[in-house]
Amino acid sequence: MLPCPPRLPSPIDDHRPQDDFDDTDSAFGGDSFIGDETKTLSEYITEYRYEYGRRYHAYRDGAYWGPNDEVANEQQDLAHHMYLITLDGRLHLAPIENPQDILDVGTGTGIWAMCVETILRGSRCCIADSIFFSRDMADEYPSARVTGVDLSPIQPIFVPPNCIFEIDDMAMPWTYSPGQFDFIHVREMFGSIPDWDEFFQQCWRCLKPGGYVEVVEHSVEPVSDDETVGPDHFYNLWGDTVVQAGNSFGKSFTIWRESADRLRRVGFEHVVEHKYKWPMNGWSSDRKLHELGRWNQYRLHNGVEGFMLRLLTSTLQWPYEQAQDFLARMRANLRDYRTHAYLPVTVCYARKPSDAPIVAD
Repeated sequence: MLPCPPRLPSPIDDHRPQDDFDDTDSAFGGDSFIGDETKTLSEYITEYRYEYGRRYHAYRDGAYWGPNDEVANEQQDLAHHMYLITLDGRLHLAPIENPQDILDVGTGTGIWAMCVETILRGSRCCIADSIFFSRDMADEYPSARVTGVDLSPIQPIFVPPNCIFEIDDMAMPWTYSPGQFDFIHVREMFGSIPDWDEFFQQCWRCLKPGGYVEVVEHSVEPVSDDETVGPDHFYNLWGDTVVQAGNSFGKSFTIWRESADRLRRVGFEHVVEHKYKWPMNGWSSDRKLHELGRWNQYRLHNGVEGFMLRLLTSTLQWPYEQAQDFLARMRANLRDYRTHAYLPVTVCYARKPSDAPIVAD
């Protein structure tokens, strides 16, 4: 596991002054990132790959399909805003009590982890021009520590107290101690995990007895309740293509409908699943759904290229022009208010039994 360095410019444009020490100093061990045979840690994880003008993570290159550039990061923050609207300003639904150690898996820009840390200290949390304040949680957890983990070092340089970020691949064996966390938050890890049963086993191992895991995901297959998404609608082709690409990539996009059963299979109890809808645009007359639809339309219109370009061109081997035509068709359909389509969203949480033993490695 690597500590997260400050966000740095692309190595192509990096004109930082050189440190005035001798790289060949024998004080640096053979496994150090400092030395004549290796690059510095910051250079290693920020030597990004560029494809078709989009920037992708360097650490465990190719393990994830999404870019980590500013356009993609904005989509992550917009999704966070949508989840806050969906959950009426709450950052989680699990009934956690006095958590001392929290893990945010796939933290991305770190926005959830920082908001949790801020709210746990009794402060307001400002997201996308909306302010949410949790009266029930304020001042209750003054000593909580929040750890956010991601493949990309895209988190801010200045972070709240008791909030740290690490670079790691959570699809690999975890290095955390058994029974370390009170709460594990997992959000939008679809298409990132090759073996979800093993992933939830890792969650089980690293949770304290009585601790909670919460999985927040949405579908990639737009549906409707009034048959406006008919059998021949483009949204069906879109959903089938995303699912096919995920399966070919070896990391499925269907965990949104599988979390509850998989958590039960591992041994979690008190499994609770809440279901929501994200309209594809502002077609709904319901005030909340209308707002979510407008945000979702904006997020997808600007974000579908980052969401699908690598999967289409690298995984499915589509020509770039064919991929762009496919994305253009998606953007066009997002402007069709006659189709009452939405993405199903699930928030599923579960508890590790209080009498579960902590098994040492």
